[in-house]
Amino acid sequence: MRAQQVTSLDGPGGLRLVDIDAPSGDGRVLIDVSVAGVSFPDLLLSRGLYQMKPPLPFVPGVDVAGTVRSAPPDSGFATGDRVMAFTGLGGFADVAAADPALTVRVPGGMSDEAAGGFLMNYHTAHFALARRGRVREGECVAVHGAAGGVGTAAVQVARGLGARVIAVTSSAEKAEIARNAGADDVVDASGDWVSALRELDGGRGVDVILDPVGGDRFDASLRCLAPEGRLIVVGFTEGRIPSVQVNRLLFRNVEVVGAAWGAFLGVEPELFASTQSELDTMIERGVVAPVVGAALPLTDAAGALRMLEERRATGKVVLTTR
Repeated sequence: MRAQQVTSLDGPGGLRLVDIDAPSGDGRVLIDVSVAGVSFPDLLLSRGLYQMKPPLPFVPGVDVAGTVRSAPPDSGFATGDRVMAFTGLGGFADVAAADPALTVRVPGGMSDEAAGGFLMNYHTAHFALARRGRVREGECVAVHGAAGGVGTAAVQVARGLGARVIAVTSSAEKAEIARNAGADDVVDASGDWVSALRELDGGRGVDVILDPVGGDRFDASLRCLAPEGRLIVVGFTEGRIPSVQVNRLLFRNVEVVGAAWGAFLGVEPELFASTQSELDTMIERGVVAPVVGAALPLTDAAGALRMLEERRATGKVVLTTR
């Protein structure tokens, strides 16, 4: 089968299209991949900057959609079923293997492109907002990077939880994408977004801020929180990992909350099924509808990663095998 391997930790330039053996079943669901999601962890893995450091060479790709080639008898899946799965690694290939517990059927009406990048982003967004951020109906939620894959997912999940959503974006094009994803208001990150964000909520501050950016964006976000507000950390696409003086949390009665969905699955494996059940309800209500920004062929996986690295991506970037 074809696969994109990371052969050196040089970022997108270290990827090579190779012909290797398909993975074995060995208790896993084997999937003929039609679409693979491209995620920021894939970029970090290609540079050796992720917490997981697989030995070289390895095939990146954390989630996929396709049809079942084979499945364990007790898995609940059969050959030909249309599924999406969280693979962790191995998705940038014609065939991928997944734990049956991390595999679900594609919801009716969802395209392969939307399904291929669904699990990582939407489960992360739901875990961050519902579980870690404890978003309640009627609260105000601000989302940084709201036109990206995680950002558009977070906008929709926050709306599904009953929140008012303010998107923070860096261009008119990205603002329009965030609005189309469901944001109630949009703030321009290139201006005085701190004042604009506070003004939108009457000077009180926002209840929850989801931050996949880090760096200076994190520092300024602390000033935007309402009393008992929560700043949720889900990544550091800006590059700098920020720190915080805890007296600022003490005197303002606010929280900084980490949200690492993949790591938490090891602590509470049943989270996957319960989260998918809640997301299925949001899909049925029409609140959740994945935004696919670009679909590139598997042969151009390096180009897809560069879109993330150069912050040119909007919506979810995916790779297609057919």
